[in-house]
Formats: sequence, C-alpha cells, structure tokens
Amino acid sequence: MLLNDIINRIHPIPGPAVEKLLDIAEVVSFPKYHLLFRADKIDHNLYFIKKGIVRAFTEKEDTSITFFFGMEGDPVLSMKSYVSREKSYEDIELLEDSEFYQFDGAALEALYNQDLYIANWGRKLAEIELAKTEERLIARQFRTAAERYSDLMQDMPELLRRVSLGHIASYLGITQVSLSRIRTKQ
Repeated sequence: MLLNDIINRIHPIPGPAVEKLLDIAEVVSFPKYHLLFRADKIDHNLYFIKKGIVRAFTEKEDTSITFFFGMEGDPVLSMKSYVSREKSYEDIELLEDSEFYQFDGAALEALYNQDLYIANWGRKLAEIELAKTEERLIARQFRTAAERYSDLMQDMPELLRRVSLGHIASYLGITQVSLSRIRTKQ
C-alpha cells in the first residue's frame, strides 16, 4: 500500500503537507516474529504497514493475550509510548515478513507544531484509533464470541489464512476448541 493513499485515507491534506510527511518517512523491513515494540520500553515511533501483518499482545501468567491485529495500511504504535512517552504495556509482533513506513516521533512532533494541516491529520489519526479501541472494548463486553468472530471475519476476512487460530481465539477471548465450534456453526 502506498503511503500517499494511507495518509489521505486518514484525513485528506494538501499536497505540500503530504510531501512534508513523505520527506520524514523511511521504509524499513523486519522478519516474521520480530518484536516491533516491547512491553516496558519507550518507543515514540509511528509505523504504517506497507506489507505484512502484526499482532499486539500482553503476557498474563503462562499465556499471551492478543488484543489487536494490524494489516496493510494500518498504523502501528504504542499509544502510551507515543503520546505520553511512558513505557508501553504491550508487545507488537510481526506475524509475517513485513515492511513499514516509519516516522520518527520527534520529527513528526515537529511537523505537528509547524503545519496545521499535519497537526489536524495527526489529531484525526488519534481519533480514528481511539474509536477503534472503543469498538473493541465494547464488543468484548457486550457481544458474544460468535458475534465477535463474525465481525472479525467481515472486517478482516483474510485473517484466517494469514494468522494462527490460536492467535484468533486469544483475540476473541476464547479457547481454540470454542473457536472450532463457532466456525463449524457458521
């Protein structure tokens, strides 16, 4: 996915503002299983997935709990680290060999302070991510696992062929056996 398309999908901005963002973006690549972010570390960078898929997870007792999947075009960041410059609580792992558009947090912050269009673009990005987080939280509290699975397959249908069922079950908050039952019924 092209960075211009990602930028304008978030919030259309004038060409000169897009060029400023493109000037500070760097394409980086990492192998499958690489940890892009680590819990208890501060990383102020913002990434957009050019190619690949990631999951955000946290460790609890002897298991990892997945709470986010990102695919091409999606932003990847630790909001706590990015906004507050505090240690993050999640690990973000690559589930495929992946390429990203990387933005240095300090360079992006400088653009927010210099360009109102870019500042509004950043605000819109934060609003979109907040709304997605709220949707996931509400779904986890008020929708059945079968409904959450159906929503996930509607929103990200290729997830089944690219991600292990164990990660999908973890994301849904159920066991793999329960996920198999749900899949059989649908």
